[in-house]
Amino acid sequence: MANQTEYIISDYSTTNATSSDNESWRLVTDQVMGGISSGEVVITEKNGRRCLNLRGDVKLENNGGFVQTTYSINQDISNAVPEYSGLFLDIYGNDENYNIHLRTHNMWLPWQSYRATFMAESQWQSLRISFEDFKSYRIAKPLDIHQLKRIGIVAIGREFSADLCIGRIGLYR
Repeated sequence: MANQTEYIISDYSTTNATSSDNESWRLVTDQVMGGISSGEVVITEKNGRRCLNLRGDVKLENNGGFVQTTYSINQDISNAVPEYSGLFLDIYGNDENYNIHLRTHNMWLPWQSYRATFMAESQWQSLRISFEDFKSYRIAKPLDIHQLKRIGIVAIGREFSADLCIGRIGLYR
């Protein structure tokens, strides 16, 4: 690991790809708190490349407003995180803004997170988001990457149709 410039968390771009540690991304919507947003997470192909596709409709009724896919960090990834500078994503979107939400072991309330926003263009692109770019949301403590437990890719905050494909996600130096 000492010589790796990237640590792959998930790579769906190959034919038989699944998450690197056989964990899966799971769908969470605002329906867990009474909202009416809906979505799905499927493996599909976008513009000739396999990907994990988060798609759905974000609705604001009933205090809702999000559709997300989450990934629980295993111990191997948790041990690797402090050696890296941030997250990279290979994505294909629909010209909308999305968030990455990080959760740590020292969070107790479901709305707490560290957040970064990115624009997902309607073409394949590679993004790098430094851990320093994540802003705390409803938590006063600074991000402690040693405590990272979950990554969420989120369509949030306004009514729109989400359609985001993730080819790869991982850590970079």
